[in-house]
Amino acid sequence: MAEMREVTNSASETRALGERIAAGLRPGDVVLLEGDLGAGKSELTRGIARGLGVTETVTSPSFTILNVYESGRYPLYHFDWYRLESSEELYELGMDEYLGGDGIAVVEWPGQCPDALPENAIRIRLEPTGEHTRRIEINGTDEKERT
Repeated sequence: MAEMREVTNSASETRALGERIAAGLRPGDVVLLEGDLGAGKSELTRGIARGLGVTETVTSPSFTILNVYESGRYPLYHFDWYRLESSEELYELGMDEYLGGDGIAVVEWPGQCPDALPENAIRIRLEPTGEHTRRIEINGTDEKERT
């Protein structure tokens, strides 16, 4: 999943892209979702969850900071760091242990705690280009780097 550009034309296409991304994810992977409010970060996460076999309803962790889903083939740790002021809060809450752990971590608003991010994270930038259209750029770990 080295570098990829996609355009989706609906929320369902964004979720389908998430499912395809999930097929290449392994435990310990960290996926960083960047984009403004309404860019499609939660829809992409729902697709990743579905691709991992998560059966629970995936909701945005806006107020809880972290939602954990354990019904898939790997645990999914869905973060929303929008309300965090610094990485210290993340460490104080003990949530840093989920980054690079036994599951897949998906982080919305990673710019809030840049010093907590692993170097080998997969970065996905979502940009609305129309009411339902999104341009999605994926820059991630190359398979050769993962062995």
